[in-house]
Amino acid sequence: MEITAPECASDPGSLCQWVWDNTGADFLARNSDQVASSTLHIAAIVLIAVVVRFLAYRAINRLTRLSTEDGTSAALRPLRAGARFALAGGLAADRRAQRTQAVGSLLKSVTSFAVICIAVVLILAELGFDVAPILTSAGIAGVALAFGAQNLVRDFLAGIFMTLEDQYGVGDTVDLGSASGTVVAVSLRTTTLRAGDGTIWHVRNGEVLRVGNSSQGQAVVTIPVTVPYDSDTDRAATIALEQAAAVAQSPQFESSVLVEPTLLGITDVAPGTVTLGLQATVVTGDKDAYIRAVRSAIRHSFEQARKDDPTADFRPPVLVGEPAPGSPRP
Repeated sequence: MEITAPECASDPGSLCQWVWDNTGADFLARNSDQVASSTLHIAAIVLIAVVVRFLAYRAINRLTRLSTEDGTSAALRPLRAGARFALAGGLAADRRAQRTQAVGSLLKSVTSFAVICIAVVLILAELGFDVAPILTSAGIAGVALAFGAQNLVRDFLAGIFMTLEDQYGVGDTVDLGSASGTVVAVSLRTTTLRAGDGTIWHVRNGEVLRVGNSSQGQAVVTIPVTVPYDSDTDRAATIALEQAAAVAQSPQFESSVLVEPTLLGITDVAPGTVTLGLQATVVTGDKDAYIRAVRSAIRHSFEQARKDDPTADFRPPVLVGEPAPGSPRP
């Protein structure tokens, strides 16, 4: 049976004519223009998707780098910067880098998913597939997933906003309501805490209704100094304030003490004792170490004062939690 040339083969210089002349295949010749057009369209879709993904990644990397290197960059700052206390001297570089890397990774994943999904749908449409059922099925699947995994979705959304708002990070001591302790790991779904007794708690981000972070910002610490009732309280107060100031000016704490210690005077009188008060403003993370250092310095100074002038009407005061001189120890 003789094969007749398709009508498009009569067009001089057309792709159909070239295919017919070189292959003699009627089907290829009739569909050559459509195949070539679809191929060019698909190549253009893929190229545009690659370019868009590249530009988006480059913009995200730039924002991440600026936010990490320059504390004034507001692109990836917490959404409610005014709602939290900043660390002394601004947000620490490691915390800023940790947060921006997490946000940057999330933005890259979302960008890649969106670009790939759109490109696949456009390519299927170009190949002649009816994408309406696909889009409808995707919408139904999304609704079903939203209802069936709403707790999971809530956990992920809460994790995203916790990261954006920089509510806490690894190493912070936090109270999440259901559990408290030191943050060991933070993911978009759960937060892992280590309690004081060593217990590891895994808290779903969607279940966190309030966050108390005691590692960010500043803390006003009050150091009580309890002395015997008939001690020289003026001299004891002078020594205590001098030692608290000396510790604050030491290399270990000079960047941690934000407001120099002050003397509150007598804050309590009990049978046989008088309590003096010292107050200072310290970076939250260093408050316990500062209190311990001040107590140790005061005790040594009291003992030295007693040695220097044993006849003076001055008995070594007793710090809170320590027995009075001469009393039996447990």
